[in-house]
Amino acid sequence: MPIEIKELHIKINVNENSNSSAKPASSSSTNKKDNVADCVEQVMKIIERKKER
Repeated sequence: MPIEIKELHIKINVNENSNSSAKPASSSSTNKKDNVADCVEQVMKIIERKKER
C-alpha cells in the first residue's frame, strides 16, 4: 500500500556573514533573481512530471 504525504513542513535558518555586506547591492539582487528563476523552473518541471502520471 503506497503512502501519500499530504503536508511537508520545511524550516530553514539562514545566517549571512558580515563579509556579504561588502558585496554590491546589484550583484546581490541579481543573485536573488537567479535563485528565484531556478526555483520556478524546478517547480514547473515537477508539475509537468505530475501531469504525465
